[in-house]
Amino acid sequence: MALIALAADKGSPGVTTAAVALAAIWPRRVLLAETDPAGGDLVYRSAAAHGGQLDPNLGLLSIAATARRGLAPDQLWDHAQALAGGLDVLVGLGGAEQAAGLSGTWPLLGRAFAQLQDSPHAPADVIADCGRVSGDSPVLDLLPHAALVLLLARTTPESLARVRDRASHLARRLHGERRGAAQLGTPLIGVLLVAESGGAGKLVHQLDEMLHATQSGARVVGTLAEDESGAEQLAGRRRGRLDKSLLVRSARKVSADIQQRYGTLWATAPGPSPAPGGPAAPGAPSQGAPGAHANPASGTVPFTQGGAAPVSVPPQASGQPHATGPRPAPGSQPLPGAQPLPGVRPAPTQAGPHTAPAPGGSGPASGSAPGPGSAPGAPR
Repeated sequence: MALIALAADKGSPGVTTAAVALAAIWPRRVLLAETDPAGGDLVYRSAAAHGGQLDPNLGLLSIAATARRGLAPDQLWDHAQALAGGLDVLVGLGGAEQAAGLSGTWPLLGRAFAQLQDSPHAPADVIADCGRVSGDSPVLDLLPHAALVLLLARTTPESLARVRDRASHLARRLHGERRGAAQLGTPLIGVLLVAESGGAGKLVHQLDEMLHATQSGARVVGTLAEDESGAEQLAGRRRGRLDKSLLVRSARKVSADIQQRYGTLWATAPGPSPAPGGPAAPGAPSQGAPGAHANPASGTVPFTQGGAAPVSVPPQASGQPHATGPRPAPGSQPLPGAQPLPGVRPAPTQAGPHTAPAPGGSGPASGSAPGPGSAPGAPR
């Protein structure tokens, strides 16, 4: 499925929270990348797998120092860190002042993210938190390499109008001026509504009509719960059953809908072409490779994240324990399907690496989160 880019037009609709929630329950191995030019948040809100803080100098900042000679997809793992619970992340910049160091690197990043799915050593999808993409944001140079660009929006009239206009502007920038051609072009453009539980169905229908009128090809792909308690649990600042939260339930529904709607298309699409003159893929990375930080096979284990009270962690959906200790080199064992955070049970792994699930295969429990157009969304 390659690169999924999450972004916003204005304000703080919850891009970071949405990106973490989707990555935590993604049914295949995933790398979460903080690519917001204004700076990342995970260094401040999340703990590392070793119990300490994430290294702010290992991530996009370290990539900027090495990517001038080219960037092969497997090199991304050399700059990745694991959050408490096992989610692999590329830590973002410390602030907008550091974005100048990535000048000219954004297309290389986008290409490496898109090609990571085809890595012979450690294949993975990438979910990128791109922050705001209005104006002349440099992250716009990354978006042409995405399979799907998800624009987050609140349900206020001004937010709906802005996301309609932003989707239209992005379609023209990414697909050209041909009216209607965006429906067949890539990246596909979708809108994810952040809404309170219930009552969003009418708004989804109205927004879909607004998007259709622009001929941008954009469509509403679902809604994410505006769940402050769930967002606090996801950040490790509050204890509770995170997998029962409205946020995670709605994220599961969104993930299932995305793969049902687009999985077959992406499975049959040709892979990205290699970078002209790019370096050959390296061998297994020496550090930062996908690791074995996952939930135990049975029982519950208290995890402490970000100084919060312990979070009760349910057993993995697969029931298979992961080895403890250092991360294995890529290829030394089968790759697990998802990278769960504490308290989040990963979605069921699909039959193939790029196949869509059966209808309802990884949706929320009955009565947990509304379906597309009526499910809820997440605060930042």
